[in-house]
Amino acid sequence: MSRCDECGKQENMPYQCRHCGGTFCAEHRLPENHGCPGLDNWEDPGGVFDSGFDDSVADDSGSGGLSDRLGIETGPGGPLGYFRGNMTYVFLGLMWITFLLQHVVLLFGPAGLHEAIFVLSPANPEYVWTWFTSVFAHAPGRLGHIGINSIVIYFFGRLVEDYVGSRDFAVLFLGSGALAGLGQVGFQIYQYGGIPQPGVAAGVLGASGAGLAIMAVLTVLNPNLTVYLYFLVPVPLWLLTVGYTGYTVFQILSTGIGAGGTAQLAHLLGLGVGLLYGQHVKGRHRIPDQLQFGAGGRGPGGPGGPGGRGPF
Repeated sequence: MSRCDECGKQENMPYQCRHCGGTFCAEHRLPENHGCPGLDNWEDPGGVFDSGFDDSVADDSGSGGLSDRLGIETGPGGPLGYFRGNMTYVFLGLMWITFLLQHVVLLFGPAGLHEAIFVLSPANPEYVWTWFTSVFAHAPGRLGHIGINSIVIYFFGRLVEDYVGSRDFAVLFLGSGALAGLGQVGFQIYQYGGIPQPGVAAGVLGASGAGLAIMAVLTVLNPNLTVYLYFLVPVPLWLLTVGYTGYTVFQILSTGIGAGGTAQLAHLLGLGVGLLYGQHVKGRHRIPDQLQFGAGGRGPGGPGGPGGRGPF
């Protein structure tokens, strides 16, 4: 059982506010019923929170946001409502779908098609679509590559998405992944002129940059969050982030930015983007001190469905 933060009532199935992180009974679950600081942050004393994909709530100018002008319903009953609070799962699903498509293209497509669609390469940085497809694509046949990235994004992404909202989380994920990859290939072009080098990664694949950006954001928001390394050893998140950053810097200095087929510079850039963004959003509202499962924990939501939504 849990105790309501507002009235102290014991609840078997409490509600957890996605805006301030508090635990409440049914009577005080709404933000306006427990003095949620999210109301002040949104400058919305009426208690109306938009879906996270539209900026047109309470627009008195007579002209709505982009989604209104396009006739797209973003409220709880609209098609975009299914993505409220669920972009972490959407991106994870897209990663595995892309991984499957990569193998289909490799098996049945002509030579070079896989690289042209999925790989952000120093030889073809003008292929703009690869700035983003490369974030979802992973090394074919290497389950460990996509598996580790999936674990990081699943556990850390849910907390960061709750904190910043689905729209900003989507921008963070795509933006950090693209910037990390572009930084890697840009430096390779500067260093090698875009000419493939033996033992150096010929292109960028994977969501490592985005995943590390998410981890870095969470490190800024809650550095003492306990993480179980290898699911066994408890360590504070700040130590994990510092340790991985040190390892990455050591690898770059000792073997180069892409030696051994690993885009080390992309990893470092992802961490940097996350740390900067974390400082930008720090202090909006409270974030949980630990990952929670079960009653009061966060699950997939829908248009008004279970799991709710974060601060959009």
